[in-house]
Amino acid sequence: MPLFSTPFAQLDLIRQPDQANDPLQAFDAADEYLLNHLHEQGLAADARILLLNDGFGALACALAPHCRVTSSGDSFLGALALQKNLARNDLPANSVPFVPASAPFEGPFDWVLIRVPKTLALLEEQLIRLHGQLAPGARVVAAGMIKHLPRAAGELLEQYIGPLQASLAVKKARLLLATPEARPTPVSPYPTRYRLDKPALELANHANVFCREGLDIGTRAFLPHLPKALGALRVADLGCGNGVLGIAYALSNPQAQLTLVDESFMAVQSAQENWQAALGERSVSIRAGDGLAEQAADSLDLVLCNPPFHQQQVVGDFLAWRMFQQARAALVTGGELWIVGNRHLGYHAKLKRLFRGVEQVAATPKFVILRASK
Repeated sequence: MPLFSTPFAQLDLIRQPDQANDPLQAFDAADEYLLNHLHEQGLAADARILLLNDGFGALACALAPHCRVTSSGDSFLGALALQKNLARNDLPANSVPFVPASAPFEGPFDWVLIRVPKTLALLEEQLIRLHGQLAPGARVVAAGMIKHLPRAAGELLEQYIGPLQASLAVKKARLLLATPEARPTPVSPYPTRYRLDKPALELANHANVFCREGLDIGTRAFLPHLPKALGALRVADLGCGNGVLGIAYALSNPQAQLTLVDESFMAVQSAQENWQAALGERSVSIRAGDGLAEQAADSLDLVLCNPPFHQQQVVGDFLAWRMFQQARAALVTGGELWIVGNRHLGYHAKLKRLFRGVEQVAATPKFVILRASK
């Protein structure tokens, strides 16, 4: 992989999760543009910089030797990449504190550098949290590849920070430079909430949760077919989002032992709040993680999964395939993986490569629910 050449450092960077012969880089022209701009403006050695959504740690690794850097984002895999890339470039593990998006960051900051996320609600929540965290004369600069930079991102910066100036395009990247002005203390519209009838639940959804305004149609297709009355099984909701599958399963299987895991810190925060509201103090493990990578082999009887088909802006089935592999490793012999997927993704054929038996449990015009036995 090519090195990331910046005015601050030459870096050897990797993405997460690991993928053999990964054709994608852990940085792009928007990262390069941000760092060049920072270098041109001049960076004081004692400057405090907040990085938001620094995908795989490219910005943090470049700046860590030169100033005081804090990184914040909603991806466990992004936080993992930051740690691996610090080590890979001989930088101290503690040189860049990482703050999950589910927790507040503490300023004051002289610079805020933002990679505009795919979910603009996350950007809005982050900008709201910047209120009162900027030092006098602070500068806020957002960046993105033009094809992924919607007009609404600039409108949010103007609404919550101040007047906006857009840069010229360089290598198909653009900067949005906001000048902080006094603003009334904003009130966050997050988390949002919606209700289900079956099961009867009210679900909280923090800003970066998938399908924040209502139940996604894949999960809606899956819920009526969740297995029931299976006793004290050890069950994981893999890629749990707001926790709806795991919570619904737990309600109809009172003896089951549940684990809910997602790589989004805000999803985990939502799932924890929703479990508490629905099931009180019933024992559960809810964690941010790289899927079931940390789950002991042969430690689960059942895995439920509505797999994602994108990571940031990259669409594909790599993450789903990896989740299927993780599920197989974690399941006991005879254990089952239940998934919902779009018909056109062909998960049936993929699961047959990993599992002893695969059958269709149910189908809608758009989705299939599959059961794979180890």
